[in-house]
Formats: sequence, structure tokens, C-alpha cells
Amino acid sequence: MTALPVRLLTPSQFPSLVPELGDLLADVVHGGASLGFLDGLTAAAAADWWRARASAVERGALAVWAALDEASGRCLGTVSLAFNDWPNGRHRAEILKLMVHGSARGKGLARTLLATAERAAADAGITLLVLDTETGSPAEPLYRSAGWTTVGVIPDYAADPAGVPRPTTLFYKRPGVREPATLA
Repeated sequence: MTALPVRLLTPSQFPSLVPELGDLLADVVHGGASLGFLDGLTAAAAADWWRARASAVERGALAVWAALDEASGRCLGTVSLAFNDWPNGRHRAEILKLMVHGSARGKGLARTLLATAERAAADAGITLLVLDTETGSPAEPLYRSAGWTTVGVIPDYAADPAGVPRPTTLFYKRPGVREPATLA
């Protein structure tokens, strides 16, 4: 696969890509990823979830990037960056919903999306990023190899798509700073 263009969705572009983002979210949940949804998530319900984020995108509280296959028009990956609006936390942001379509995995797209969000955070003056992911998921090694530091594990944090409570691993990263990964 050739490198897909990753673009920041503007508030005017975001609504037109909601159906594609919904298809992607439904695919990833159907593939077993724990993203806050249970088995049976339809593309329409997933699109509704994305549609509810439109006001955050408009306010600049949420930045969403999409990797689009220009030949098919399909969204094959996305990542979001949620900015903190508390007066004492404007220096930090959270990486959310890093997803790659099942047909596009294993080709470096997740790493590209993550690096894109990290660069944008640094450019915006963010000095601390946080995220969480299901413990034992394929995302854990990605984050560690990308310089993220493990904070700890919370047991039974969220149910996987089958409804089984699973632990989550918390990570942080200081954009632009390479810190030694912890063993956890």
C-alpha cells in the first residue's frame, strides 16, 4: 500500500466524512477493538456518535485527522486529539480513537496517524499527551515503541465489544521529548 494522505478535517469537511468515519468505527469494533462500544454497533449508530462530535470540532476542542483512500473514497484510519479547556490543564491533550480499518493494518498507518497528532500537539504548545488502551491489545507495543511511557494498569476499566470487563493501560508522552519506556 502506498502512503495514504492524512489530513486534518476542518469543521466544514467533518460532516461530509461522518458516514466514512462511522463505517471505520463499526469495522474496528467488529474486529474486536475496545473503543467504548459493544458488539452489534452499526455503521449508522457509529456515524451518529461521530456526528455528535461536530460541535467539539467546530469549537476547536477536538481535532480529527483522517487517512483517505482517494481511489475508493474510504476512510482507512483516523486519530483525534482532545484539547483540555480547564484553566489548569490547557498544556495537556488526550489522544482518542486511533483506528485503522482491518484491511489497512500492518502497513504503518497507525504509526503515521499517531505521529501526525503528536506533531500537531507540539505545534499547538501542548507539553503533555495522555491516552489509554486495552491492556494486551496490539496498540500497546505501538505506543511503547513510539516513546510513550506506561503509567499503570487499571483492572476492569471498560468492557470489550463482547461485554467482558478488561483492564486498560494508561500512557503519557511529552511531545518532542524522547523518554525511556518503562517496563510494565
